[in-house]
Amino acid sequence: MLGEILIAGLAAMLICIFLGPQFIAWMRAKEFGEHIREEGPEGHKTKAGTPTMGGILIFVAVTVPFLILGDYDAASLAVWGTAVASAAIGFADDLTKLTRRRSLGLKARHKLALQALISLALWYVVTEHVGLSETLRFRVVDINVDLGLLYPVLIFGVLAGATNGVNLTDGLDGLAAGCSAIVYLAFTAMTFIATGQQDLALLCACFVGACIGFLWFNSFPASIFMGDTGSLGLGGGIAALAVVTKTELLLVIIGGIFVIEALSVLIQVVAFQRFRRRVFLMAPIHHHFELMAWSETKIILRFWIIAAVCAGIGFVLYQNSIQ
Repeated sequence: MLGEILIAGLAAMLICIFLGPQFIAWMRAKEFGEHIREEGPEGHKTKAGTPTMGGILIFVAVTVPFLILGDYDAASLAVWGTAVASAAIGFADDLTKLTRRRSLGLKARHKLALQALISLALWYVVTEHVGLSETLRFRVVDINVDLGLLYPVLIFGVLAGATNGVNLTDGLDGLAAGCSAIVYLAFTAMTFIATGQQDLALLCACFVGACIGFLWFNSFPASIFMGDTGSLGLGGGIAALAVVTKTELLLVIIGGIFVIEALSVLIQVVAFQRFRRRVFLMAPIHHHFELMAWSETKIILRFWIIAAVCAGIGFVLYQNSIQ
């Protein structure tokens, strides 16, 4: 099975690399380019017009090898379905931006309503078909809390948090794709090495390969952006993996880089609303370092390192909790 997992990851990467040039050329021909926010860093305005919705490419690369090599167990289908449904929300958001030629897409309440529906579907699948209990597990200490009907609320919180975390991180070339690849690699190790969930490991490997293949074109200077199609889809997959592996709380560590990005925005908003002062030069925090004159590649590489450290710590904690 290890061979199939490696083949699936490699296939996803190669699909991304080989389809990338044609997809980018088609997007340019259709003039589907990114609209940059006016309040963003000045240097980002040169990126206006760069093809977006690269998440479509990522999910084609994930889906093809998964459908060919996967065993379609309930857990892996739940993760894949959640990721695709989240990507569909992102696609609608991207399409709204492109058709209306503005940087704002779907309204926040519409996104949250759709994510609530996805959360309910995920709750039904994991409890009725995967056979998971409605409990919150503390991995660091041996404590389980029975949530009962509050369990779908937890799932919604994880889904909304993960999708927004990846979306906020997607502000520099290759940052979100690289960090997502690292997190999915940690889940690959957790599902294969630690628990032997081989079909989940194969799906995770597909995500790793697709993210790496996408980086071929998304690394600085980017030829294409993943858009909300990619960021919401990747975040949805990460959230669903946390649910099916009972690592909802541990995800705070495994996906620590996404938590840092989201917290920086929260801190900035609260500080400005209450004290009329800014903690960071700009949020999310990667923009703060940009305004401190750090190069984009320096920020990206250092954030990748932080992501790798967080994912490594999360993997060790997970492995220790199941021994």
